[in-house]
Amino acid sequence: MSFDQALPLIFLALMGLSMLVYVLSDGYDLGVGMLLPRATDAEKDIMVASIGPFWDANETWIVLGVGMLLIAFPKAHGLILTELYLPVTLMLVGLVLRGVAFDFRVKAHDSHKAAWNRLFFGGSLLASMMQGWMLGRYISGFGEGWNYPLFAAAIALTLPAAYVLLGAAWLVMKTEGDLQAKAVGWAQQAWWPVVLGMVLISMATPWISTTVRERWFALPQIIALLVIPATTAGALLVLRRVLPTRLVRGELCWLPFVLLIAVFVLGFVGLAYSIYPYVVIDKLTMWQAASSPATLKVTLVGVCISVPAIVAYTIYSYRVFGGKATELRYG
Repeated sequence: MSFDQALPLIFLALMGLSMLVYVLSDGYDLGVGMLLPRATDAEKDIMVASIGPFWDANETWIVLGVGMLLIAFPKAHGLILTELYLPVTLMLVGLVLRGVAFDFRVKAHDSHKAAWNRLFFGGSLLASMMQGWMLGRYISGFGEGWNYPLFAAAIALTLPAAYVLLGAAWLVMKTEGDLQAKAVGWAQQAWWPVVLGMVLISMATPWISTTVRERWFALPQIIALLVIPATTAGALLVLRRVLPTRLVRGELCWLPFVLLIAVFVLGFVGLAYSIYPYVVIDKLTMWQAASSPATLKVTLVGVCISVPAIVAYTIYSYRVFGGKATELRYG
């Protein structure tokens, strides 16, 4: 494979990794937003403080991923946004709502603070559900028929639950005392719908997509591929076992969050295997959708500058604001 032929693969990998990092990073703060109604007023402030230094930067990754889709795969960008313009719009409305609510809830009078908390919750829920809907439509190749919207709706319900579980695990890691104990309980409650949703979606995906079915249920590939669902199940079972223990309220408070990161990464690997080499499954391969090699080479120069800068800033911010969260303050 020549360098020109490899360029679309490079950009597809970078775009996929950007979206994975976005789901992991913005997923937990969306989850925290959806958990706000279950906390006291004082606990809400700690929960928002736990994501305060990170949430805005987390959204950089979706901008990066969509930007790569636009520049590197313009044909796919046009097709995807044509199919998903309404859920994309609603997702952006949700993200704007939570962004505004995040800033104003701290500065608002006590009588208005509850309204901003509700907007933060509503924006988080709306953005999460729309992301799940878009993922379901994307996996199904934007097929037509009653079963395709039903499949997308199942993911639109499961992904927010997964974000809630991830957000609860984040709070277990970032808080202590009564709030940490509540976060453990929230994680235990969210575990069941997440597992049920994953099982049902895993069973429905081969039914909804012939391409996925042929990829996963052909010999001898199926033997090697069993590692992915087996490891995922193992991580989820370990998570369930450790949540009620004292370990996660002490030195191993990071373990539930790390286990969930592993679950999401394994899901990403399975999805990448299912759709490769397509950018839009069954419609456009990466080479069919890609920009010209000259355009990709120029873009790659910018990517080689911007992506390391984003990674460095992200690592730096997580190092500086590591440890347990304290009450959010604005100077």
